[in-house]
Amino acid sequence: MAPPFTQLLLLLQLLLITLFTLTSSSPHHQHRGGHPLDSITPSEFAQVRSIILSSRLASNHHHHHHNLTFQYVGLDPPPKPTLLSWLSSSPTSSLPPRRAFAIIRFDKQTFEITIDLSTNTIVFDQLYNGPEYPLFTGEEQAEATLLPLSYPPFLESLRKRGLKVEEVVCVTYSVGWFGGRAKAKREMKALCFYLNGTVNLYVRPLEGITVVVDLDVMEISRYYDRITVPVPKADGTEFRTFNVEPPFGPNVNGVTIVQPDGPGFVMDGHIIRWANWNFHLGFDVRAGVIISLASIFDVQKQEFRRVLYKAYVSELFVPYMDPTEEWYYKTFFDAGEFGFGLCTLPLEPLRDCPANAVFIDAFYAGQDGKPLQIPNALCVFERYAGDVMWRHTETGIPGQFIREVRPEVTLVVRMVSTVGNYDYIIDWEFKQSGSIVAKVGLSGILEVKGTAYTHTDKINEEAFGTLIAENTLGIYHDHFLSYHIDLDIDGEANSFVKNKLVTKRVKDNSSLRKSYWTVEKVTARTESEANIKVGTEAAELVVVNPNKKTKLGNPIGYRLIPRSPPASSLLSDDDYPQIRGAFTKYDLWVTPYNNSEKWVAGLYADQSRGDDTIATWSERDREIENKDIVLWYTVGFHHVPSQEDFPVMPTLSGGFELRPTNFFEANPVLNSRVPMPVNWPNCTSPHK
Repeated sequence: MAPPFTQLLLLLQLLLITLFTLTSSSPHHQHRGGHPLDSITPSEFAQVRSIILSSRLASNHHHHHHNLTFQYVGLDPPPKPTLLSWLSSSPTSSLPPRRAFAIIRFDKQTFEITIDLSTNTIVFDQLYNGPEYPLFTGEEQAEATLLPLSYPPFLESLRKRGLKVEEVVCVTYSVGWFGGRAKAKREMKALCFYLNGTVNLYVRPLEGITVVVDLDVMEISRYYDRITVPVPKADGTEFRTFNVEPPFGPNVNGVTIVQPDGPGFVMDGHIIRWANWNFHLGFDVRAGVIISLASIFDVQKQEFRRVLYKAYVSELFVPYMDPTEEWYYKTFFDAGEFGFGLCTLPLEPLRDCPANAVFIDAFYAGQDGKPLQIPNALCVFERYAGDVMWRHTETGIPGQFIREVRPEVTLVVRMVSTVGNYDYIIDWEFKQSGSIVAKVGLSGILEVKGTAYTHTDKINEEAFGTLIAENTLGIYHDHFLSYHIDLDIDGEANSFVKNKLVTKRVKDNSSLRKSYWTVEKVTARTESEANIKVGTEAAELVVVNPNKKTKLGNPIGYRLIPRSPPASSLLSDDDYPQIRGAFTKYDLWVTPYNNSEKWVAGLYADQSRGDDTIATWSERDREIENKDIVLWYTVGFHHVPSQEDFPVMPTLSGGFELRPTNFFEANPVLNSRVPMPVNWPNCTSPHK
């Protein structure tokens, strides 16, 4: 342990940093009445419900209230200039008008409604006549999954296969769009699985049976039983600890993180303050976790500096590579169809999050508009995994041995969204060095196809996947997570620069070298000049503020560094899923800020036609140089399943880092201090 005097100095330093963070020129000083970006509260969800149910729309058909469903309710944030003006105002200034945006279904029609929560009024409402449909609700999906269990043709299909209906569980799937411009019914498909000895239902599909449900009337509209395939065995599919059969893996000794003085971050409403970072934490039923207004304290300038206005997962596209009748439509938009936030489930302490985590509940509107709670939806914790923030050992000075090491302690915000069979672990990690790391982990159960094959030697046709167990094919597929990243590097006016690494030849006799590489900086003037497939050219991807420079004259900026191999789409441009998910054509797009451009695959994703995507927005080829710009970066995975992915998949991770590039005058963590030692029973402290 450190001697008392050293401990006192460290405590005093921590106290001063905390007091400065809370009282200095932080851009997030606490205004009266909360924050304009705070998520909709339970009482506000109830308020939205009451206003809509008493509105002209509903009162004209009062007896039909049971036909009115809330498909989406979320915050309608104030325009960016309004919010930034409010942030720069005095702490006693009044909040901007607080509004909510709702999409409802009523009498088989879709309505968009904007509500002013401050005045209890509807400020905008319109009928949406497009061919697409809004987010599914959890309630209608649950109701649809029960329909097959009492449907005579389905029961006959079970009898034919010798299966028991009480062991059957059904799950809903979106139907997609595959040509034609006429508006189709609002439908889902229900596929069913067999338990009978396991809870791992997704690995025991009733292959060949497809149920189509008309959601507006909640009836089965079509039914298919085309082929009979053996149901994969239940043996070896268990994943619960107390039911897994031996042999068992080796034991790992207990590991935990202890913070005897409590968390090192402060939560002031939805504002989180930690070390040199301030940011706002929000939640949306479609996007899940939202990070906003991230700023970092510059020790040398003695001020907070803006970095990130807003970031979240805009869409998650998962197309499967089996074109057969039972599989071709499996091209899911998990955020826009099923709701990344809606599929958020409570985190398990000590498993999903470490012992030092603080948990946060989230709320959303149910199908009837009443607020529903997700306990422990998010967790926030400081992470120390033995990583090094910076170090150097100097051995070149005679008679001296000099070593300086700083451990890496970071702050993590985590959410897990379980969209059907897959679990997505979403992390936002803040580093004291100024980096923000976005990370996604994929786990859960593979989407598998029942087959008659039990060995690869017997496969005599294209299988579209890997045989991962007897009678079980893991189908090839992709995962594409598109992140909305609105960087404001020391202000809104930014530019996107490709720092191209170019090989140069030595053409004279000035050197014995034949070649070297140098940097050629190319600033994208319009949207089309910014699109890039990462890995096709050697280049650093940088957002700079061209209006501000360091003392040495370098433009300040942030780099986007991929943390996983790039994986843009391999589908043809004219394939219907690719038209809908056109954002996957490039790993990175850059657009000028537009408040209406929030969802990279469109506001309405169910049965979308590709008319409202970033590909269509960017056809205007708008100017992006020295503008308020937004990056849309896609983390992609081409997933070729393997036997190790069965019966439950070890986490596969990817992501990216936003890293300062000439943002600071020098290393911003040069003067960082070693965290206070707690107690190290297995080593000798150098402070003794």
